[in-house]
Amino acid sequence: MVEPGKIIFVHGASSSGKSTIARGIQAQIGLPFWHISIDHLRDAGVLPMARFKSREFDWKAARVPFFDGFHRSLAAYAAAGNNLVLEHILDTPGWLDDLVALFAPFDVFFVGVHCPLPLLIEREKARGDRPLGSAERDFHTIHQCMEYDFEVQTDSDAPGNVERVIAAWETRAGESFFVRRVKV
Repeated sequence: MVEPGKIIFVHGASSSGKSTIARGIQAQIGLPFWHISIDHLRDAGVLPMARFKSREFDWKAARVPFFDGFHRSLAAYAAAGNNLVLEHILDTPGWLDDLVALFAPFDVFFVGVHCPLPLLIEREKARGDRPLGSAERDFHTIHQCMEYDFEVQTDSDAPGNVERVIAAWETRAGESFFVRRVKV
């Protein structure tokens, strides 16, 4: 039987620095980890983004089955023994509970990524690939009522944040937020 994969779940607002942290973890951690993100699927052409943008296809109709499939695929990857660094934004009611249920068999380390609002807005504008206002909306909502196993501030010291996340993951003790959430 295959040992289940481990999941480091990096959660934060759009443009908060999740990708930088996830890439750093993948490059430095002592085990092989897949870096998984919705952005990777979008950027690889998995989704017909041009047709959604032109409104030929209805994103609102496709969004629920897309994310349901994405979430289930994460559990399938981990069940097959793959370790994951997941960067994701829990911006939709029910997603946290869905992932808690799907990830119940796995060791999940939940990392909160925080960034000051002015810097989020600046990063979002500089990127140019996000709807303006997404970062600010996330800033005000996604961390509400969340508990994390570890948290970082991404306004400076990106390499230090990666090292701190890895060290916290390697030395963690006790039940993770995802385990505690299952018991509620």
